[in-house]
Amino acid sequence: MYTVEIVAMLGRRFKDYRIGSDLTQHEVSDKSGVSVVTIRKFENGHLGNITLGTFIELLRAIDFMQGLGDVLPEIPVSPYELEKIQHGKRKRVRHA
Repeated sequence: MYTVEIVAMLGRRFKDYRIGSDLTQHEVSDKSGVSVVTIRKFENGHLGNITLGTFIELLRAIDFMQGLGDVLPEIPVSPYELEKIQHGKRKRVRHA
């Protein structure tokens, strides 16, 4: 999938979330500082490229920041690293 196609897909999804949030393009524009024209082009897939900063502001405007973590989730700790962490932990307590 090309970048332009991904941006178009994100624009369509954003529109669905915006409508689901019961917000107009004008309201999102007011909340995000992004122009209505840019929002309209993004939602219709006509904008070939949108900055990451603009995309984050649009997500913030529709209160969807929690979904941003799903884009690049934390890498799980490997079993090797987990063993190194566990090795340094105390395993018991002794009192004299």
